[in-house]
Amino acid sequence: MSRPRKPELPLREGVAASAVFCPPGPWATTAAFLAERLPRVDDWAERLARGDVVDDDGRAVQEAYQPNRRIYYWRHLATEPDVPGAERIVFQDEHLLVADKPHFLPVTPSGLYARQTLMARLRHRTGLADLIPVHRLDRETAGLVVFSLKPAERDAYHRLFREREVEKVYDAIAPWSEGPWPRVVRHRLEEPDTEQFLQMQVVAGEPNAETHIALVERLDGGLARYELRPHTGARHQLRAQMNALGLALVGDRVYPLLQPHENPPRFDAPLQLIAREIAFTDPITGEPRRFSRATIAAT
Repeated sequence: MSRPRKPELPLREGVAASAVFCPPGPWATTAAFLAERLPRVDDWAERLARGDVVDDDGRAVQEAYQPNRRIYYWRHLATEPDVPGAERIVFQDEHLLVADKPHFLPVTPSGLYARQTLMARLRHRTGLADLIPVHRLDRETAGLVVFSLKPAERDAYHRLFREREVEKVYDAIAPWSEGPWPRVVRHRLEEPDTEQFLQMQVVAGEPNAETHIALVERLDGGLARYELRPHTGARHQLRAQMNALGLALVGDRVYPLLQPHENPPRFDAPLQLIAREIAFTDPITGEPRRFSRATIAAT
């Protein structure tokens, strides 16, 4: 039995419709079902009244519950933070779009963020509903993110990152150290099974994180600018490895000490880590691709 075709529903402020299947059950109303299925949303009755929940044909769903069908809604968070800073499109052709992401802006929807994400902003700005990132940056990190425009080509670009066939260069600001520089650092990073789960830990064992680090310039205030070239892609690799050297990045709220979550979040002390360059051989066209942005000053 073939899977039902997903209807072509429009983007709303760059956010694509999310699907929910309605199974047989005791719910008298669609609002009651949705409140149980997605309890973190507290305004289902209002959304239904506005016509913001639709069926496969894009028609507003009625209040009476009907099982064995899919319904659709657009993720919206009433308390979503307004992230400062504007994204910049630095390249676009028929295959790829490369954007320069500001600090604090998530790449994709998660947690507190739906419309205030790089993907949603770019979809809204360009009208390209199939725009999907082929890699990630942490919310706190600024810099270049590559998007695929065509679903049929997406896996080829994902494969580049999975198989480490991408050259990446970052700028970082951290305390000055005599070094020696440049150097290659190798660590084994693992996620701890503790309340500090956000922090990657350096442990004994075969290294799974490798980065080439060079000192670029000494700055005022006991700081320096470093160039980081990761050869692997462990989570928080650059932040965790610099911290392991005693050189925690300026503005890092995770290393060396995990800071408490702030709600609403603050946007006044950005992590000094920027994805400056990215290069690879395009798996679709065979062309060498290299994208770059300007180095920022310490803030």
